[in-house]
Amino acid sequence: MGIGLARFGTKIEVLTVTGDPVPDLETVVIGGGAVGLAVARSLALAGQEVTLLEQHERLGTETSSRNSEVIHAGLYYPPGSLQARLCVAGKLLLYPFLSEHGVPHERLGKLLVATDASQLPELANYQSRAALNGVDDLQPMTGTEAKALEPEVRCVAALLSPSTGILDSHAYMQAVAGEAEARGAQIVLNSKVVAIVHSGGLFRFQLQDGQSESVSCRRLVLAAGLHSSKLARQLTFSSSYRPPETYYARGRYYSLKTSTPFSRLVYPMPVPGGSGTHITLDLSGRAKFGPDVQWIDAIDYSFDRSAEAQFYSAIHRYWPGLPDGALEPNGTGIRPKLTQQGQPGADFAIHGPEQHGLAGLVMLFGIESPGLTSSLAIGNEVAGLLAAGTWT
Repeated sequence: MGIGLARFGTKIEVLTVTGDPVPDLETVVIGGGAVGLAVARSLALAGQEVTLLEQHERLGTETSSRNSEVIHAGLYYPPGSLQARLCVAGKLLLYPFLSEHGVPHERLGKLLVATDASQLPELANYQSRAALNGVDDLQPMTGTEAKALEPEVRCVAALLSPSTGILDSHAYMQAVAGEAEARGAQIVLNSKVVAIVHSGGLFRFQLQDGQSESVSCRRLVLAAGLHSSKLARQLTFSSSYRPPETYYARGRYYSLKTSTPFSRLVYPMPVPGGSGTHITLDLSGRAKFGPDVQWIDAIDYSFDRSAEAQFYSAIHRYWPGLPDGALEPNGTGIRPKLTQQGQPGADFAIHGPEQHGLAGLVMLFGIESPGLTSSLAIGNEVAGLLAAGTWT
């Protein structure tokens, strides 16, 4: 007898099946955010039997739905990094996917602004970096030219990124999930994995529901975002490999109470830990500002208004016309960071057998921005690794 999984609504049930299948499941993806769903889709498209386990009652309720919903062009990331390569590749995959599946999105464009002369070298550096990353549509602008596009903006120079856009992240994840399921993937909600071991060449895991049986799989993808490091530490690795630690950086958002004078996204120069207190627009035209960077010890989405004055100060640098009292709280998100406060930012970490020594295992750590933009490319990357049977 073996153990299989079946989906009944949002409840997972353990079934007895005939024969003695080993393993019980072929490929399991842990994590139902944008990246986990994209991985499941790519694996299903490649013909693998895939089961995705999501601990919450809905898909993408953590990092994937608590962000700016921006389609990034690829300006910021070090050339040759996974972030740079997967962001640019992901953007090229994402726009056609959104159009094909009717997912609401808009290619609004973005201004990256230098608000004083001391920032001009940094702005030029991002222009050079973007070119090395394959972003060939940036348009350098003087302050006067930027102001002609966005009359309320104040800057001495800017870069216009025409391929930056916005999307409905929830509709996107539903479209990815739908395509994965149409190709045979099984998506099971309310299925929190609490224990994982590697034994006899298989990965065996236990769910929080308390069922006595463990479920096994031959291939495992750990795409659990904020929880990836905690789950990875349960596995025993034969080499000196240790999973990277994940640190939490909470970001607060404020929205504009009134209508916005901007028709594009406006970003200041990035700050340590994030891309600065920028203005983004949603698909209804409402403006949102943030996120800031708050280092926290545990997952906590609470909102405190202690930084409200800093928000106004940061925004006034590029929008001096922001009225007092015009902002209201708009929620928080948490970035899974691979470095601590005060340390340089880290690249995405996609670890396969070459890193950790376990065949059939791919683990993803620190998939923060531009993870949403990169998700389809990340899915293809992971599928390629599992198909090859090794890390290449």
